[in-house]
Amino acid sequence: MKPVEIFYLPGCPYCVKAKKAAAELKEEDERYSHIPLKLINEEEETDYAENHDYYYVPTAFVNDKKIFEAKPGDSFETIKAGIREAFEKALKS
Repeated sequence: MKPVEIFYLPGCPYCVKAKKAAAELKEEDERYSHIPLKLINEEEETDYAENHDYYYVPTAFVNDKKIFEAKPGDSFETIKAGIREAFEKALKS
């Protein structure tokens, strides 16, 4: 099982939704609770972030492959579905 990496920015309301979604999913499904989650503040880890292809945050990667990238206006449900998809990919890798 590979970790899920979520790139975020402090103060980003969509990133807050992604963190909440990840926590909810880990509570709702026991399988997800074992997935390592790495939250990457792109302001603090700029070199690492620059090596990943994305524009918006939050963005989730598994095994350096982009699984979900939020867009402005995304609802909590959309973000949660994207994080769920990343968790599912992590379980299979």
